[in-house]
Amino acid sequence: MALPEILTEQITRLGLPSLKIRSDEDLVAWKSTMGYRNYMLFLHRLTDSVVGWDIPRLSDEDPSLSPAIRGSLKMLERLDSWINEIPPQVSPQRFGNLAFRTWGKKLEDNANNILKELLPERLHVCVPLLEPYLVISFGSFTRMDYGTGHEAAFALLLLCLSLVRFFQPEPQEERNLVLVVFLRYLRLCWRLQDVYKLEPAGSHGVWGLDDSSFLGYVFGSGQLRERTDIPVSSVLRRPLPPTNLYYLSVSRIHEVKSGPFHEHSSQLYSIATGVPNWMKVNSGLFKMYEAEVLGKRVVVQHIPVGGLLEWDSDTNSETKQPSIDELKSSPAPLRAPWSQQSPTTTFRLPPATRTQAPWAASRAAINTAGSGLIPTSFATNSMSMPGTHGVTLLSPSPRSSQPSTASTTGPSSSQTSLHSSPQLAQTNALTFGLKSTVEDGGSELASSTRPRTTQDSI
Repeated sequence: MALPEILTEQITRLGLPSLKIRSDEDLVAWKSTMGYRNYMLFLHRLTDSVVGWDIPRLSDEDPSLSPAIRGSLKMLERLDSWINEIPPQVSPQRFGNLAFRTWGKKLEDNANNILKELLPERLHVCVPLLEPYLVISFGSFTRMDYGTGHEAAFALLLLCLSLVRFFQPEPQEERNLVLVVFLRYLRLCWRLQDVYKLEPAGSHGVWGLDDSSFLGYVFGSGQLRERTDIPVSSVLRRPLPPTNLYYLSVSRIHEVKSGPFHEHSSQLYSIATGVPNWMKVNSGLFKMYEAEVLGKRVVVQHIPVGGLLEWDSDTNSETKQPSIDELKSSPAPLRAPWSQQSPTTTFRLPPATRTQAPWAASRAAINTAGSGLIPTSFATNSMSMPGTHGVTLLSPSPRSSQPSTASTTGPSSSQTSLHSSPQLAQTNALTFGLKSTVEDGGSELASSTRPRTTQDSI
């Protein structure tokens, strides 16, 4: 399907992007917008463009790269050079070196000029619509952390640049966006995390796919989608060749974590040992991304939407954002929404938007947990259920209550007994997890994630 184009004359009539996702109802509304549909279409197009391709060895000035790709690499190289100019401070803190705030302040001060240098003059009108995504693509400068929401912001920036045709929606250009630009972005973010000791934002810990990244696994499994000669279990055999983003992402985990792989990365281990082929891995990761990243309000609530990412839903939208032309012609300065209220006004969240404690599940949800319906992204025999955002439900097999049988290369039976505890089974029913059944081998692997709290962030 073709990616739509936003013409230059339409841009000035668009409102500025803003934080619209404040409640679970807003999250549901966002998933029905044109902006969300364009984003998912964009991710699928990028994935399709890299099927069967390895990571190329190209210089930043390679003539096969378009001027837009070379300009993006130059921009990321400039941001990388700032790390040398702003060394980490001597600090006893385990996470979050204060020098990262200095790096972030420099990005905020220079984002406007950076985008103007990147874009041709005809697209300078887009800068106010693009700047918010660039600024939040590298982490939170307040919390000094980095997570999948920041990664999504960068992907949304690439989408916006494609909608205005700075990047051309052609297979070769989209392939270079993934294997050249996105890879360079990942390496920059890895360096920021290492130098400034950034904390994972809203990490699931041992039950998460990755502490800070997700799209590398989506694109990497797309590269391997038609490779029947490379088994999914190959990720367990080190060292891994740097030929695809999936291998690179797993190698990154080995650099920052120690100990047995099945202990610190149980989701990836379950995929490697329980999913039969890369096609299934790729489709399952897309579902998991929608459920665990785009489907979590605590992740996406910090991402501005609207503008080039059309918000064509009026749900919970009390005020219309002014367009660029309206802002230029407005003689009065903009005021914060709360400064126009009476001093005696008491603000209360409506009941539907109040955040409940993770354990405050409804009786119906608990009954569902007791019934043994376990959500999965990788089930081979499953049925779709309404309201699961693409996640399917799999009825457990008669032996699902039994502990997993240890393999000769996997964890011992005492290590895997956690997967079959009643408490964890109920948690799996209430949160997103992974359960893969290999009928021919008779082994079952399951994992779960802890519920996110409102203190988790992107």
